Amino acid sequence: MNFKNISLMLVTCLLISFGNLAVADDAVPTVDQMLATELKVNINTADADTLAAVLSGVGVSRAYAIVEYREAHGKFYSAEELSAVRGIGMTTIRKNAERILVE
Repeated sequence: MNFKNISLMLVTCLLISFGNLAVADDAVPTVDQMLATELKVNINTADADTLAAVLSGVGVSRAYAIVEYREAHGKFYSAEELSAVRGIGMTTIRKNAERILVE
């Protein structure tokens, strides 16, 4: 075999290998996708640690702000009301829509 044939076989093998990896990545759900379908949190009863653990993009300090706001103003009637909490925007709310319960 000459160098050109060996190079062509090597490139072909690499393309086939990486092509399979790309297909495999699409089939495996991300952690966020798994959490969105499995974990839900009631924003009216959960403590700050639970809120921080379940809600994507909400750290401990924002979770404590949610609890403090709830204690000061009463329960939430919709997920959108979280936007009244400093540091929580509509993007965060939309991102967590399937995880948020209001009961």
